[in-house]
Amino acid sequence: MSAGVGQRIDGVVARYFDRPVPDSRGLPRYVAPLPEWLENVGLRLAWPIALVNLVGTLFGFWYYAGQPFDLAPPLVEGQLGAAPLAAYPLIPDSPVATMFIGLSLIAWRLDLDAGPLHMLAFFGCIKLGLWTPYVQLVLNGSAGIAPWLYWFLILSHAAMAAEAFLIHRYASFSVGSVAVALAWYGFNDVVDYFWPVLEGPHHTWLRAEPYLSAGTFDHSVLAHDLAAAWAVVLTFLAVFFALATRVAILQSRIAGAD
Repeated sequence: MSAGVGQRIDGVVARYFDRPVPDSRGLPRYVAPLPEWLENVGLRLAWPIALVNLVGTLFGFWYYAGQPFDLAPPLVEGQLGAAPLAAYPLIPDSPVATMFIGLSLIAWRLDLDAGPLHMLAFFGCIKLGLWTPYVQLVLNGSAGIAPWLYWFLILSHAAMAAEAFLIHRYASFSVGSVAVALAWYGFNDVVDYFWPVLEGPHHTWLRAEPYLSAGTFDHSVLAHDLAAAWAVVLTFLAVFFALATRVAILQSRIAGAD
């Protein structure tokens, strides 16, 4: 899409969502890959995008609870039903990531100081936004899942990855906040794949893993290792993008002061 068309779209959105957005910092494309007009549109639509993400969080918990369609007990089945209550924060990674980005956008709009929250959202959107499409397309395939749900999972998670690159417009990317996000997502990698706790592993059940019994799967297959490797790579990638963004922001401030 040409810049002119994008700017016209931004102009139309601005008529109805006219709150000011932060100025573009002119960061290099490798840390700010979205065109400026699309960043503007995303930031102008912060409230509805936050709402969509929080609704996605509810959908995600429904998905991890076995997709119940009635109120007959048990209400919680699926992967959550097979795990102790204390493990719930460690299991639905994508719903937690959409919660982080939804709350991050709300915090920004309310002018709240929420640096660690912004970094949790940044890490979560990159990590889960890129992990899930890889797992669905490369490891799981489309067998055993409704086509609409299969493509919804792929496309909605790809949109999460794009959302990550709105955050540089309003967050400072402080080292402390990056450390908080790294601690959370690094801990998730460890308990998901390498050092199970609370009756783990707690990574998302993979259709590519053979089902054994009583909600357990065969974690010795190659698909498990490939999912684990990609998760760790994405944690490193999120760290790189976060720190590279911080450096680019500082450089832009220095250049602006000259």
